[in-house]
Amino acid sequence: MSATLIRNLSRIVTPRGRTAVRGRAMRELAIVESPVIVVNDGRIAYAGRERDVPRALRREVTRDFDAGGGTAIPGFVDTHTHLPFAGYRESEFNRRLKGETYQQIAESGGGIASTGRATRAAREGELVTLVGARANTMALHGTTTAEAKSGYGLNLHDELKQLRAIRTAGEGPVRLVPTCLAAHEFPPECDRRSPQRAEYIERVVEEIIPAVAAEKLARFCDVFVEDGVFTRDEGERVLRAGAAHGMTPRIHADELSDTDGAALAASLGAASADHLMFISERGIDALAASDTVANLLPATSFFLMSERFAPARTLLDRGAIVSLSTDCNPGSSMTESMQIVVQLATLRMKLTVEESLTAATLNGAYSLGLADETGSIEEGKLADIVILDAPNYLHLVYHFGVNLVRHVFRGGELVVRDGRIQTH
Repeated sequence: MSATLIRNLSRIVTPRGRTAVRGRAMRELAIVESPVIVVNDGRIAYAGRERDVPRALRREVTRDFDAGGGTAIPGFVDTHTHLPFAGYRESEFNRRLKGETYQQIAESGGGIASTGRATRAAREGELVTLVGARANTMALHGTTTAEAKSGYGLNLHDELKQLRAIRTAGEGPVRLVPTCLAAHEFPPECDRRSPQRAEYIERVVEEIIPAVAAEKLARFCDVFVEDGVFTRDEGERVLRAGAAHGMTPRIHADELSDTDGAALAASLGAASADHLMFISERGIDALAASDTVANLLPATSFFLMSERFAPARTLLDRGAIVSLSTDCNPGSSMTESMQIVVQLATLRMKLTVEESLTAATLNGAYSLGLADETGSIEEGKLADIVILDAPNYLHLVYHFGVNLVRHVFRGGELVVRDGRIQTH
């Protein structure tokens, strides 16, 4: 067995642990000056001072990697994305610039329905290519693990098509964790004010979720609980059906209004409650008292030109577990970069750089049930390592608007070198 020595690092900067970090502890990063990292069989065998590398491990080193004086941080964990979609909505973006709201555009046939039409028309192979291209962009910006949702098919065939595309594309530079979001919207052929509404929910519960489970296509089940979409009771029914088939709940909660989604997530033991721009005091208290992660998506508020961001500082100070994600999707957050998310969390939601880095790595890994495996640079964990072209981690926010990622390792494999995807 041979090992790789990553040398010429300015420092290692990482949270520590194999579970989520709360409150002030999110500021406590481990920093090692002038370190090395030894990677063996895809995992971190050592991270620390070179003089302290165990002699037996040193004898196994057969490869040497020069990090060029960069700073090593854990690979980003992006826990809310909608990667398997076809078509773009740049025209809708321009309409918003001219004054139309997201809701007005949706009511005119745009929004999720627009992407749904394009995604239904795409073949599975096309979606694999599209997801792979987006995953490559994510890797170039430092993401090594990402959740990815269906939700633009809204029927059995096309939901399965999206999830199969995620599974296939997950063999690339980013580890993809699939979520079934068949309850993202009502399909265009469904009149949500008629008995067809109940019929679609029945189809999700009795047809789509069991089929997804039968193929083991999703680890999580999600639902968009919001005024005009799924009610709290409807959302609960979908999530309980998913749980009965082995899928852990996640919830799009309190994004456009207070629908008590955060409290519902906590009551169900959901992995996360996501968005939370309109979370209530009751919702904050519920998340703070639970192990459900408050997953915040500041790029969505920014892209929609909203001054309303999730109350990150309050959630963190009250003891909730906080993570960060891109919400990469064609309508409300067209970005694959966790770097800009960290910058927005710091500059607009008032988290510290240290808190934002922990939220974007270890707490994200916890949200996906992977904190034992990734989210920090520690012995025994997968070697998911990003090397920044920066003398220290503060440049993640200080030097904003540029891509600081030079090299990326996913599970010990070099997937980005000198800012370029590696092909094997």
